[in-house]
Amino acid sequence: MTTIDPEDFRKVLGSYPTGVCVITALDPENRPIGMVIGSFTSVSLDPPLVGFFPDKKSTSWPLLEAAGHFCVNILGSNQQAICRAVGAKGEEKFVGVEYAISDHNLPVIADSIACIECRLHSVTEAGDHWFVLGEVLRLETTRDEDPMLFHRGRYGGFAEVI
Repeated sequence: MTTIDPEDFRKVLGSYPTGVCVITALDPENRPIGMVIGSFTSVSLDPPLVGFFPDKKSTSWPLLEAAGHFCVNILGSNQQAICRAVGAKGEEKFVGVEYAISDHNLPVIADSIACIECRLHSVTEAGDHWFVLGEVLRLETTRDEDPMLFHRGRYGGFAEVI
């Protein structure tokens, strides 16, 4: 069995930029819950499925899983304050974060560049993470702006190569 140094793994995979999303739902008391992820991906057109990979150590994921449905809010490059707020530990993640409740009873973050509302389809063990599949119920592009990107431990935006 080959042994891979975790620091080398992070460094090499950190060379691949990812988009930044906030997964949101409501808890049983109708309070917003959420987590920041950089592992979001489209999975299937038929049926329409998307996926992401929360860490098994996450304290936010069990709350989102219990909700049974979630919204993927794709952040714009100018939404770092929202990313940092929701990414913080504790119950105050949504203080100062504007959102509206959708017809599917999900928090949609104001000015996110797109939102994808999903029903929880499945959760599969994937090493030290979970592989979460969501069945898409509704999706919308809300503004045409640059996405927030995460690369080598830093946040930034998109720059077109001409």
